[in-house]
Amino acid sequence: MNYQHAFHAGNFADVHKHVVLTRILAYLRQKPTAFRVIDTHAGAGRYDLLGPQAARSGEWLDGIGRLFGVAGSAANKADPAQALLTPYLDLVAALNPGGSVRFYPGSPLLAKALLRRQDRLIACELEPSAAASLKTALHADARVKALAIDGWLALFANIPPKERRGLVLIDPPYEENFEFARLSDVLAQARRKWPTGVYLSWYPIKTREGPDALARRLRRLAVPKILRCELLIAPPRADGALAGSGLIIVNPPFSLERELRVILAALAQLFAPAAAPNHAYRLDWIAGG
Repeated sequence: MNYQHAFHAGNFADVHKHVVLTRILAYLRQKPTAFRVIDTHAGAGRYDLLGPQAARSGEWLDGIGRLFGVAGSAANKADPAQALLTPYLDLVAALNPGGSVRFYPGSPLLAKALLRRQDRLIACELEPSAAASLKTALHADARVKALAIDGWLALFANIPPKERRGLVLIDPPYEENFEFARLSDVLAQARRKWPTGVYLSWYPIKTREGPDALARRLRRLAVPKILRCELLIAPPRADGALAGSGLIIVNPPFSLERELRVILAALAQLFAPAAAPNHAYRLDWIAGG
């Protein structure tokens, strides 16, 4: 596997994905019963944005760098999106006590920070270097288990968990063309095994071919509630550059659609200010709603 997320850590797609992740976890925390989080492609867990990989791409500057820069402004305090973004921004700030952004928490670190004593996290990463970094980033914590294993396989070995409530995050690198098709198959099988879980799946938008084919396959599944959430910073184009970030949410919390309408409008204004509002993001139901 050649993909290294350190080049892309903290970019606009990470912000999009991780804000939604924190909103779902905030919902799960509202009830006292325990929940389980399974992160199938967890990555290294913690990223140095001034390190050679992130500094070389500089993608974070137009992602978390831009959001973190405006979050504390007086004008932004009155923004209705601020309250929804604050839990995510607080977790980033906790990793950067100096006040400026240097370190960025990946999804397993964000999830760990929002666990309560009764909750559990399983974080999977196959690439050896990232798996070693993940184990270090998560430290010794009885609530957390880091597995150096293929996340696609680990998912089915770990559902259903003993907790009836929980979240599965599926965030593969999409180095292979078949991963869009694999995602729809995995979601169908996983929901049959654990129908009460929430499933959050990320995908890149370079052209419309893969995301649109994924949506067509998902519509044919016997899954009652599937919400699609896309953030675009540029029109999809043939050269394959990342133009947008997409999320599929199966069994979304009842409040999430309303929250995402506020969040997406704010992120689109920040990351794609020149785009027409109806072209900068999309939020719709592939099934149910």
